[in-house]
Amino acid sequence: MTYAVIILTGGRGERLGGVDKAALSFRDATLLDHVLSVVDDANQKVVVGPEKDVPGVVWAREEPPGGGPLAGLAAGLAHVTEEWVAVLAVDQPGLTADTIARLRGAGGNAVLKDDRVQWLIGFWNVADLREALPEEPRDQPLRKTLLRLRPVEVPAVPGEARDVDTPADLDTLHSG
Repeated sequence: MTYAVIILTGGRGERLGGVDKAALSFRDATLLDHVLSVVDDANQKVVVGPEKDVPGVVWAREEPPGGGPLAGLAAGLAHVTEEWVAVLAVDQPGLTADTIARLRGAGGNAVLKDDRVQWLIGFWNVADLREALPEEPRDQPLRKTLLRLRPVEVPAVPGEARDVDTPADLDTLHSG
């Protein structure tokens, strides 16, 4: 089954002092490079956020910027032509190709779950997503919209769902 990916990078990174999470160093690259490497088999790669010099992706941006993850998802979805799409946040250093494979293998709409559901690590039917989107997605809750699609919860392996939101997360990222 072919698929697309939407990677949301446009968050303000407020708890990190306004840092551009996509540009954060991770191993020998950036967090954006890492997430793109995890989905290198995707037929379409749509990145939502401030444009960077990254080949092989389509750039999208909600207008005006800063409308939240659901508005970013809607902006990215406008470029998707595949039937299925992985929706990911850029600040997920624990993601692996196996994460995506397990989500894809869940047999329908699926999200990763550790101690809580990770709404920005999921695999979705594009038609279902488009139908669920509110007419005006700006500042609307992502969780509430996606919950209506009744996704399968795929259990996370340890460390897979960690993200980078705070200075402590950033310290862990650089020490790991």
